[in-house]
Amino acid sequence: MNTPTILVVEDEPSIAEVASLYLKRAGYDVTLVNDGQKALDWLGLNTPDLVVLDLMLPNVDGLEITRWLRTRSDIPIIMLTARREETDRILGLEMGADDYVVKPFSPRELVSRVRAVLRRTQGTAAVGGEPALSFQDLSIDPKTRLVTVAGTEKALTAREFDLLLVLARHPRQVFTRDQLLDSVWGISEFIDPSTVTVHVRRLREKLESDPSKPCHIQTVWGVGYKFEP
Repeated sequence: MNTPTILVVEDEPSIAEVASLYLKRAGYDVTLVNDGQKALDWLGLNTPDLVVLDLMLPNVDGLEITRWLRTRSDIPIIMLTARREETDRILGLEMGADDYVVKPFSPRELVSRVRAVLRRTQGTAAVGGEPALSFQDLSIDPKTRLVTVAGTEKALTAREFDLLLVLARHPRQVFTRDQLLDSVWGISEFIDPSTVTVHVRRLREKLESDPSKPCHIQTVWGVGYKFEP
């Protein structure tokens, strides 16, 4: 298998060096960039397996890079944010980032998040040979990670697909946000439960004919969410 390539976009030298060191020790091929415009230039010529992206960057910020990437690809994005940047963090998730790590963070936590995202995007989370799931106009193929609505392919991020698959595998079962964090993100104590809310909203916008009155992904008030086939 090819060594996964990670692009780390971070302008604080100490954070960039530590992140790079731990990711390399974990077996990844790491490229470091310390400037937003340089990151866009690099991404224009290269396709990494995952991007670790700081929000606050010189010249072009992380939100603009996320927006740029999502118009072109579904490369997984893990944001690096400070606690005071909660609004930007939510905005980044809404734009299509897959996960985030809050500074200061444990390098081991970052490696764990990278492994979890890559494991899912590379398809190892799906059961081999699992048939596609079909619900009226919606089709979900775990093997190819392809989702279609009325025959039209929908571009989902890795986390969006995993969240949809967990819900669709268990029709009408109600999941709390903490249960979904554990099932999809693999860990809940470091992530704000609002992350699930953001991803549900994005899924509805992509899959539902009227996101304000969803047919498939429904809210169970005071509890969580369920998939209605």
